[in-house]
Amino acid sequence: MFLRQLTYLIALDRFRHFSRAAEYCGVSQPALSAAIRQLEHELGVTIVMRNRRVFGLTAEGERVLEWARQSVTALDNLRQEARFAQDVAGGSLSISVVQPAIQIIPLLMENLRAVVPALQLSLTVGPNTQILRDLAEQRTQIGLAYLDQVPPDGPFETHCLYAEQLVLIASSRIRLPGRRRCSWQDAALLPLCLLEPGTRSRQIIDAGFHTAGCEPTVLLEANALELLHAELLAGRMASILPVAAIPAQGDIAGPLQTRRLEPCPMSKVGLVRLRQPARTALMNRSWDIACGLVLDDALSL
Repeated sequence: MFLRQLTYLIALDRFRHFSRAAEYCGVSQPALSAAIRQLEHELGVTIVMRNRRVFGLTAEGERVLEWARQSVTALDNLRQEARFAQDVAGGSLSISVVQPAIQIIPLLMENLRAVVPALQLSLTVGPNTQILRDLAEQRTQIGLAYLDQVPPDGPFETHCLYAEQLVLIASSRIRLPGRRRCSWQDAALLPLCLLEPGTRSRQIIDAGFHTAGCEPTVLLEANALELLHAELLAGRMASILPVAAIPAQGDIAGPLQTRRLEPCPMSKVGLVRLRQPARTALMNRSWDIACGLVLDDALSL
């Protein structure tokens, strides 16, 4: 059994297509197919279902895939550990983050690169469920997610960074109720742009309106903060966002104004990683740096 066979299998699962997987691996399709067949022969199991029009792995293939990911990740960690021992200036790290916390990433990157200048970072944005799945399958190394959705008896280690605070926000073109605080009933009367319902932040917002017994006026739902920020800064709509997701001030629509929602649900946001018996020096150092982030000033109004 060769490492390339395991790498081909992981690529095949990622692309679900022999030709695209082969192109990604830099080999011909016959070479990749032959390597997968050789792996099946060596293990004595069928990994790929070839008699169907839709690509799929057998039950045995799924278990082999899990071991393949673990083996390839372990070897990558070993190589990185060896490089890191020789030169602390480099290494690679993959981070996944939920949309409302994305503006914390520049601060995290600044702190990481202050210690590891040549660090190569891979950043992805997604919902909590996908982040936990990617961590479990070792597709990513550190997650920044809602901790209330991390199973306490699961294979994860967590560290809380802050308690998320929701605020009603709009430009000066829109008249907001109250002076510093407002109710969910007041917010429901405004034209709102919100993150899509599948996000944890939106679920918390919907629960706030439901508890208050009112139905919000939602004119726009989006899966990207940039789209909500554009509506806010143009003065067309108000929104409800975590403090960490508030856009930069200043635009032709005038300065942004905020109101604290009462009552305000609080949800903890923090770091998540897969619990493992051995980790690279880079991973340990990166986790310690991330856990040491000071966010109080950035998250207070």
